[in-house]
Amino acid sequence: MASSRNSGSAEALLDAVAASLQRHLQPRQTLVVAFSGGRDSLALLDALQSLQGSLSFALSASHVNHHLSPQAGQWEAFCQRYCVEAGIPLTVHHVEVPRGSPEGLEAAARECRYQALASSDPDWLAVGHHSGDQAETLMFNLLRGAGLSGAAGMPEARPLQGGVSLLRPLLTVPRAAIEAYLESRQLTWVDDESNHDTAFSRNFLRHEVLPLLAARFPAAEQKLAEAAARFAEAGALLDELALSDLAGQSPRFPLPVACLLGLSEARGRNVLRFLLAQHGVQIPSEQRLIEALRQLRQAGPDRHPAIAFGEHRITRLRGVVYLDWAPPKSPEPSRKLR
Repeated sequence: MASSRNSGSAEALLDAVAASLQRHLQPRQTLVVAFSGGRDSLALLDALQSLQGSLSFALSASHVNHHLSPQAGQWEAFCQRYCVEAGIPLTVHHVEVPRGSPEGLEAAARECRYQALASSDPDWLAVGHHSGDQAETLMFNLLRGAGLSGAAGMPEARPLQGGVSLLRPLLTVPRAAIEAYLESRQLTWVDDESNHDTAFSRNFLRHEVLPLLAARFPAAEQKLAEAAARFAEAGALLDELALSDLAGQSPRFPLPVACLLGLSEARGRNVLRFLLAQHGVQIPSEQRLIEALRQLRQAGPDRHPAIAFGEHRITRLRGVVYLDWAPPKSPEPSRKLR
């Protein structure tokens, strides 16, 4: 088990969590904490329990055992022991993560985790992402070539499937404040060894890149997190612009091509980007969006362009743009050589 070092302001964590709850929760709503036993989720769970009486919400915890680490059983036992001693209801989920996922093991584990955590159907699912995670997400997304939505990083709250909403009460809290809080509460936590494996890109940014930046720019983590918040604000303004450019049209497909013809290229792309996001479609690249807009606007009446976006495609038919699911093509049968 690990212990903490005293730095930063412990009170800052409680203040930030309370402010986040006041922005989003209604009285007597249910809140489940994704409890791994690590420092961030432990600080969040303890802080929420401290605030439960004054803010009037139902609190419980959920732990997901992915069975990916030899220590997974020890982490589960730690979470059970802590919750029994703290008097917090705990649900444990055992999941099987598909090893061959094209998105990678991390993404597959995250998908399984969120599905399991949301299965108890709370009003809110709280996770322990903090400002350091936000800084890493911003850098990671920019280096992948993401646009403004990627630069916005993680939102403080967002809806999940099934009526559950995700909440990140620690998103403005730096690592130092989390350590100070754990020190003040004399709490210990478990440590996932995979968090130190720099073969994972996020760990590389956390352990190699951000410390170098902080050595030259001490407020690097805070400034990057603040930049993500400004990008999110700019993204919200672009969404408002897209709604204005739709001129009363429903913000969903199908869409009359005429809505795109009178717009500048940048505003046309913004409308397409907005509509795709409304349908949960990820844009592979900005170049694909540029090409989609070009074909939709320039195609003749007898042409019916179709542009693929992952498992979806945009098509133009008789002056209307449609979004359809595009099943992956079956591989062609192999031919024997004669």
